[in-house]
Amino acid sequence: MSINSRRYLELADFLKTRRARILPSQAGLSSGTRRRTPGLRREEVAHLAGIGLTWYTWLEQGRPIQVSAQVIESISKVLLLDYQERLHFYTLANQPPPAELPPFQETINPVLQRVLENLVLCPSYIMDARWNVLAWNQAASLVFGFSSMMKLRDRNIIWRMFTDKDCKRLFPHWENHARRMLGSFRSTTDHYMEDPWIIQFVKDLKKESKEFDFLWSHHELQNDDNICKKLNHAVVGTLLFEFSNFVFADNSGLKLIINAPVENTDTAAKVQSLIQRNGQ
Repeated sequence: MSINSRRYLELADFLKTRRARILPSQAGLSSGTRRRTPGLRREEVAHLAGIGLTWYTWLEQGRPIQVSAQVIESISKVLLLDYQERLHFYTLANQPPPAELPPFQETINPVLQRVLENLVLCPSYIMDARWNVLAWNQAASLVFGFSSMMKLRDRNIIWRMFTDKDCKRLFPHWENHARRMLGSFRSTTDHYMEDPWIIQFVKDLKKESKEFDFLWSHHELQNDDNICKKLNHAVVGTLLFEFSNFVFADNSGLKLIINAPVENTDTAAKVQSLIQRNGQ
C-alpha cells in the first residue's frame, strides 16, 4: 500500500471517529427517531458542511480525492474539531495548515510550572507565540520584574521592551538589544502577519513607542542570537546570563526561555542574594 493510500484511509477513519462522537443536539439538530449508530449521520455532516453527500461518502471511504482548505474548515466546524485535531485533518488531507496564531491560553500545565520552579538560579519563563509571558519562576520575577498583578499585555516581551522604563534600564545597550529582539519577533511572526491580533498589536505599539514605530518601519529581520545577555540590575548590579530557548513540540506555540548564570562570574551568587532578600 502506498503512502498516499494509507493517508486516505487514516483520514477516513479519523472522520468516522469524530462524526460518531458528535450528538445531534451539539449540531443544532433534533435527536428525532432512534438512531442505530451514535453521532451524526453522513448526510447530516454533508448538509451542515455544505458539501455533496456522495463526495463526503467517498471521503469516509478513503477514496483518493482532493480536499480543499475551505472544505476542511467547513467539516472541522461541523465536527467541532479542536486546534490539534484540525491541524491533523490538514496533514491527513495533504494540505498546508493556514498560517494563524495558536489559540490564546493564559495558564500552563502545572508540571511545566514545577519545571520552572526547579530552575532556581536561572531566571526562566514560558511565553506563547505572541511573546506573552504566561509563567515564570521566582528568579525571573526578581530579575525581570514579572508579576501576577501585571496585565497580559504588560507581560508581553516586545511591549515591555519598548514601553517599560525599568525594562529599558535593565539593558545597558538597550537599543541594540531591542533591535535584535524585534528582528527575532518579526521573523517568528512573519507567517501570521494577516492575523488580527498581530495587526492590532503592531498598531497599538506604534502609538505607544516612537522607537518601535521607527524600527518596525525598517523591516529588519536580524535574529536575537546573542547567547550572552548582560543586564544592569537596580539592586545587585551587573548580571551575565547564557540565553537558551526551547520550543514545545505540541504545536501550542509555547517556548521555554532559560537564562543560566555564566560560569566563573558572581551572577549565580547575586541571584541567590535576591532570592534570600525576598524571603526575609
